[in-house]
Amino acid sequence: MSRSIPQAFVSNFLGNAPDWYKVTIIAFLIINPIVALSVDPYIAGWLLILEFIFTLAMALKCYPLLPGGLLAIEAVFIGLTSPETVMHEVEGALDVILLLVFMVAGIYFMKSLLLYIFTKLLLGVRSKVVLSVLFSFVAAFLSAFLDALTVTAVVIAVAVGFYGIYHKVASGKKFTSEHDLGTDDEVHDLHREDLDNFRSFLRSLVMHAAVGTALGGVCTLVGEPQNLLIASKASWEFGEFFLRMAPITIPVFFSGLATAILLELTGWFGYGQKLPEKVRAVMEDFAEHENEERTPRDNAALVAQAITGIWLIIALGFHLADVGLIGLSVIILATAMCGVNDEHQIGHAFEEALPFTALLTVFFAIVGVIADQSLFKPITDMVLALEGNTQVSMFYLANGILSMISDNVFVATIYINEVAKAVIDGTITREVFDKLAVAINTGTNIPSVATPNGQAAFLFLLTSALAPLIRLSYIKMVIMAFPYMIVMSTVGLIMVITSLESSTQSMTEKGYIKQHTIEELCQAMSGDWKDNHCVLPEKKSGGH
Repeated sequence: MSRSIPQAFVSNFLGNAPDWYKVTIIAFLIINPIVALSVDPYIAGWLLILEFIFTLAMALKCYPLLPGGLLAIEAVFIGLTSPETVMHEVEGALDVILLLVFMVAGIYFMKSLLLYIFTKLLLGVRSKVVLSVLFSFVAAFLSAFLDALTVTAVVIAVAVGFYGIYHKVASGKKFTSEHDLGTDDEVHDLHREDLDNFRSFLRSLVMHAAVGTALGGVCTLVGEPQNLLIASKASWEFGEFFLRMAPITIPVFFSGLATAILLELTGWFGYGQKLPEKVRAVMEDFAEHENEERTPRDNAALVAQAITGIWLIIALGFHLADVGLIGLSVIILATAMCGVNDEHQIGHAFEEALPFTALLTVFFAIVGVIADQSLFKPITDMVLALEGNTQVSMFYLANGILSMISDNVFVATIYINEVAKAVIDGTITREVFDKLAVAINTGTNIPSVATPNGQAAFLFLLTSALAPLIRLSYIKMVIMAFPYMIVMSTVGLIMVITSLESSTQSMTEKGYIKQHTIEELCQAMSGDWKDNHCVLPEKKSGGH
């Protein structure tokens, strides 16, 4: 049926998103300028924040870059912020942007090695409890040095591959043949029960791995995008960042592994399913076939990727260069040694990172609104008026709760800027800033496992081709993440209250971590230090 041009425009707007969602976004775009121009820009700013959080919460309906980007563009046009402010925020987070662009792309060329490691784990360990702990541990270790999104992508690739192999055999085909995984109509009745059990097995395994990326991602400055943002503001290098987080992250790490063991032993919350023996037999036949087909050139590529991985860990550990530049070196080394010399082959590596990089830039536009309209000042003043452990624990809880319903990068960006300004204004000391930065980082990384909205790796898993194959829905994911969220968040809060201050003081006295100055913070915020006072660069705020 032919459509008119106006109807086509309506149909094209936000693609296949539901009509109610399209109408909601249009309503936002109409209401915002009315409120900003006729009521109060401050109220319009808060309205914009709530609308943006809505787009993050509805990420499964439409990728937030599109509706969130429209809201950000409108905010600039109606004067809630300015292009200069947005550019200022982007410049301050250049390290994070380079991390996303180059590090994620660099790890793309190490996927063969990572696939090989996870495959060996899956077939080499028969105990489901041990396998679950190993998947979580390996995902945590890799996420501490790589990127949680990339590690999750590897886990997804492994799971899809193994699911596809058995689905072909269950449909009466050979595992080397072409096959569509979208339907079970061809699956023989004899295999249906094993296939359902295999789905349950994979569901629990990928959830353990996904939580593992959060356990490791919180520990180092490259584990999650907001970690590097916080570290750059605080002038912390790789080793210092790890040590400052360790009083909280190490106990949380072991509590996460203990939770995995408990869930597998009890079978609670959808865990506990073992790998069916018929499925294992098919997997082993496939692995043997792959080993026979692997050429010396393939083996050489695996060795080259392992060497590149060792270089990555050493370069990060000794802070030999900015993280993004280390990622660029990984791209060069991995491609040069693995024979990838075509521009189009290299281009595929950037496909995973660039959409989220663009979304992060939109975050900074919203952060610009918050800065220019002083939206968080009343809340921040109230929390900063508290003292001691109460103040730090409240920051941990506030960041955790907001990250559950929003996005942890967005929340961390807002709060680290607010507490940095509080130091410049003399409201808090540099020592208090350091403790609050730890609370912000752990608060945005740990409780955010509660929902797919909070963790980019979780959302990536939920929107992947694997999720429908193993029957992993939004609700199922929330249920399976619930015990992890409760245990990890509680342990994190206890450690924030009981040991953060004493551990930080002890490490400072022993010289393991530095005592940083307000001058360093001023420089990190692109300010000028004059007469013991920080002068931040002038920004055009849009006139409100």
